[in-house]
Amino acid sequence: MLRITVPPGVEQYDEIHNLFLPPTKEQTLSLEHSLVSLSKWEAKWHKPFLSREPKTMEESIDYVRCMTLTQNVDPRVYMALTPQLLAKVSAYIDESMTATTLPKGDKPPSREIVTSEVIYYWMISYNIPFECQKWHLSRLITLINVCNAKTAPQKKLSRNELMARNRALNASRRKKLNTRG
Repeated sequence: MLRITVPPGVEQYDEIHNLFLPPTKEQTLSLEHSLVSLSKWEAKWHKPFLSREPKTMEESIDYVRCMTLTQNVDPRVYMALTPQLLAKVSAYIDESMTATTLPKGDKPPSREIVTSEVIYYWMISYNIPFECQKWHLSRLITLINVCNAKTAPQKKLSRNELMARNRALNASRRKKLNTRG
């Protein structure tokens, strides 16, 4: 969970009601980058969040709103987010949040479009409990990748790798038994 303190905002003008709104007060927000927040954002914007397509400022600020766990936040507080706070949120989103590291495969990255529904499908297919939808999204994706790696069929050795392994086994046995063949 990330906690940020949004500084007091400036006075804003409401064009609909033709009046000035008082500045917002300083507000501390508790944020969580999770599958739940991802689902909320995708439901509003109707496009995948986890794409290479850059987000507009409005989309980025709205994702912060979707991440917010703090109750009864004045919607105008989000307009007072500074570039430094948005950078802090972006760094939090990019964190791995786990000690697990997975080897980089020889396969090129998948071109599959990953949406919240695809992640929910992965959770269901690996019997991951729905409580995990509130985890940091990077941690959940890492768990899914671990499940995928553990259930994948074992990679077969190439002919050269198999011969090298057998030579090493034979050499160690000859040395252990003190024989020549």
